[in-house]
Amino acid sequence: MFEKIQFIDNSDGIAEVPGFSVAGTACDIRNKCDAKRLDLALIFSQSPCTAAGTFTTNDVKAAPVYTSQAHLRAHATGGSPVHGIIANSGNANACTGERGMRDARRMCEFVAEMLARRPEEFFVCSTGRIGVNLPMEKIENGIREAVRRLKPDREESVRAADAILTSDTRRKTCTAKFSLGGALGVGGKTVTISGMAKGAGMIEPNMATMFGLIATDAKISQELLQKCLWRAVGQSFNCVSVDGDMSTNDTVLVLANGASGAEISEENPESLELFREALEKVCFALAKKIVGDGEKISRVVTLHVYGARTDAEANKIARSIGNSLLVKASWCGGDPNWGRLLCSAGYAKCGIDQTKIDLYYDDVPVFLKGELQAGNEPRWREVVRKKEFSIHMHLNLGTHDYRLISTDLTEAYVDFNKGE
Repeated sequence: MFEKIQFIDNSDGIAEVPGFSVAGTACDIRNKCDAKRLDLALIFSQSPCTAAGTFTTNDVKAAPVYTSQAHLRAHATGGSPVHGIIANSGNANACTGERGMRDARRMCEFVAEMLARRPEEFFVCSTGRIGVNLPMEKIENGIREAVRRLKPDREESVRAADAILTSDTRRKTCTAKFSLGGALGVGGKTVTISGMAKGAGMIEPNMATMFGLIATDAKISQELLQKCLWRAVGQSFNCVSVDGDMSTNDTVLVLANGASGAEISEENPESLELFREALEKVCFALAKKIVGDGEKISRVVTLHVYGARTDAEANKIARSIGNSLLVKASWCGGDPNWGRLLCSAGYAKCGIDQTKIDLYYDDVPVFLKGELQAGNEPRWREVVRKKEFSIHMHLNLGTHDYRLISTDLTEAYVDFNKGE
């Protein structure tokens, strides 16, 4: 009945979703006298949206996180619909006290004034340096320019995706489409989900110094959209690690304006399953782009842990391996040091049994039921020298699995982050 989901990598971004306009501007938030570096993005839907969001679990949260959380709570309990997102790079507005809270609220107030809406109808996101006050005069000028530039076209969509970047080396966008009631593009109602993201360092499961800003033209209730987002984030942004650090500003938001007329509900399980799958594809692709753009990394490693007794144990073992500095260093050197993998899995202290473990690099056996497969060593080395490879660890203790996307640790990363 349904057309298979069409996935578009490196798409034009949010403007691909009917009913959304976007803009990207430069207002020199970094105070570098750089009139060309884009640093403020605006996403806007004239039609009211339902919205969902997830935020950092760090005890130290930035002012925009508190502000957006408050607006989401009000929306979820019957408050105003949502109409947009204002986001800046170059300054995190974190650890900035009461002034920071006023500035975050002012960003929502000012964009609302310009678009004849209410402040609580907007979310605010900031990323960049911690502990520095926002240059509000510049930001207000940038918002004026962004409102003037708002368009549903590729140019502004790309500018917006660039405007949220910090230490990233490339923009991160993707789109998924599917049809209800007909073939994609031929009858039926086409649903589009598009997203843009930023993130390159301080990336750890439970998100960190990253944005995932997503729009869709599906018609869906707030409660169901929130459930879908929690599930998607759990399988994507919460399953990545670059350096084990967790930031103060991480945010994932989804706005749904219903422009497609395609209703997603639990009463229609097929429509819900397609929507979930499409949203998860977008979130996972954006999460993987963040890991792949990790600060000065040279390898991306997808780590699969299978057969744990519980989800929590699978998660803990995967993170123990993926965040091990010794493991990361061996990946950097292209060294198939399987002993470090088993060691770090062991100190997760989940009661694993090494005589039951099967370990593979991609599909090459390394360790089977306590026995090293030494004859495969030349093939291991071929695998771990690739820029991207997978590790599969079967614990053979239960039925619970976990997937973590991680990276190596390079000398260039240390140089980049050691400060002045």
